Amino acid sequence: MAPLPAGIRFIISFSRDQWYRAFIFILTFLLYASFHLSRKPISIVKGELHRYCTALHGEEVEFKSQSQKASGTPSHRPADNETDCSWAPFDQDNYQQLLGALDYSFLCAYAIGMYLSGIIGERLPIRYYLTFGMLASGAFTALFGLGYFYNIHSFGFYVVTQIINGLVQTTGWPSVVTCLSNWFGKGRRGLIMGVWNSHTSVGNILGSLIAGYWVSTCWGLSFIVPGAIVAAMGIVCFLFLIEHPKDIACSSSLVAPKGCENGTQRVRLQKQIFMDKNKSLDPEMQCLLLSDGKHPVHQNHIVVLPADSGGGMAAISFTGALKIPGVIEFSLCLLFAKLVSYTFLFWLPLYITNVDHLDARQAGELSTLFDVGGIFGGILAGVISDRLEKRASTCGLMLLLAAPTLYIFSTISKMGLEATIAMLLLSGALVSGPYALITTAVSADLGTHKSLKGNSHALATVTAIIDGTGSVGAALGPLLAGLLSPSGWNNVFYMLMFADACALLVSLLGCCPNTGGAASRGPAVLREAWPVAEPDCPERS
Repeated sequence: MAPLPAGIRFIISFSRDQWYRAFIFILTFLLYASFHLSRKPISIVKGELHRYCTALHGEEVEFKSQSQKASGTPSHRPADNETDCSWAPFDQDNYQQLLGALDYSFLCAYAIGMYLSGIIGERLPIRYYLTFGMLASGAFTALFGLGYFYNIHSFGFYVVTQIINGLVQTTGWPSVVTCLSNWFGKGRRGLIMGVWNSHTSVGNILGSLIAGYWVSTCWGLSFIVPGAIVAAMGIVCFLFLIEHPKDIACSSSLVAPKGCENGTQRVRLQKQIFMDKNKSLDPEMQCLLLSDGKHPVHQNHIVVLPADSGGGMAAISFTGALKIPGVIEFSLCLLFAKLVSYTFLFWLPLYITNVDHLDARQAGELSTLFDVGGIFGGILAGVISDRLEKRASTCGLMLLLAAPTLYIFSTISKMGLEATIAMLLLSGALVSGPYALITTAVSADLGTHKSLKGNSHALATVTAIIDGTGSVGAALGPLLAGLLSPSGWNNVFYMLMFADACALLVSLLGCCPNTGGAASRGPAVLREAWPVAEPDCPERS
């Protein structure tokens, strides 16, 4: 018998469960990356919606106008001084406030809708709910771009489009986090979700490149193409997304799957597991202990893991989710962390345009380095938190380093392109790391908290509360940047440093007994995930 080819041996070395798990990982990664891909164009197009053509000679302006007429694309008429190439109504002196209002419209609707989205998502099939959201998001993203082709100059049109788009995009995050958490247990959750959360940066990078390709020639396509991509991914979601491993008789545990036989959920342990009386065990680990919970399970013991006990339980209420230890603390921390992150997301290209004097396309391409740094920051945060088993300590350390980094960025980014590149990478890692960790691994930890007693219907609601509160900060950040930037970009960076310090303060106070914080609420994941000041926070009876 001929030996099997190396490729086939590689394929069969993985179990059926592992292949399905990898498929869901990649699919949810691409689905949410497409959401972020559709959010990025507005930040790229800002430099085109309000720009001056003082560098162009009269002949060049006339030639460009003639070429637009020949190609059938609409041309926007310059102002009386014949140097303004802005798109009305963003050709006014208050254009920064108008652009900031667009960001605020989207993000405020997103924040409000997120609180409702998690509750709705718990009661509907994830696949249908997510498909609807992606198709609707694609339609309204493209609708913004149609304003270019139909020569629409109504500010109300663009605001309403942003509001509705913000509402429908709330279907994405609770759905993909719930689906991924269904497939992956708590083992190595920080690393797995740190890698998975890079979809945010990947989507931002792709969105910047796609929008930047057309921004200087036909900015309407900068919205229509991303909108079409999101809608297409919605169809893929409808055809391929598997909500829960039990739907195809697979195991939801990350324990070695070779003992799993088509969903019988039987696991063969390869080493002894001892009970540590001083350390509460993961619910998955408890399933690997014998029923008396006192003796180690020896090799060759086979334990039947219980099925999803939350299947028959009612979905958790909003107030019930707020009572889960750590939800409020992490929500407030994310509010300030996301304020910083989304200010960079929506205003960084315009800042680069003003400081480094680049055009909209070059600034958009350069801004992707912030997201490249964010990829490494998210993975690094996940690895460190897994190794230390302290989520909040990891967040606190990165927040502590981020504040001075932002000050340095505001100072040396004006010294040249090389300094800007270096600080974009470093700032991206430190700003995005805590944001990524809280929205993924921490949300999943709290959504499967042991106080829920196995109720699997809480994860989407908890995730939506945390991310919805964070989105309030995401809405405030770009709005404040639009109000402060006319008085100088330094004021914007001072605001970002203040927000970063507030996030750090919340993480430090969250464990203080005198504040009624996490440590004062009895047994909680926060003594594992939020031990920033644990030595000073004795457990209360």
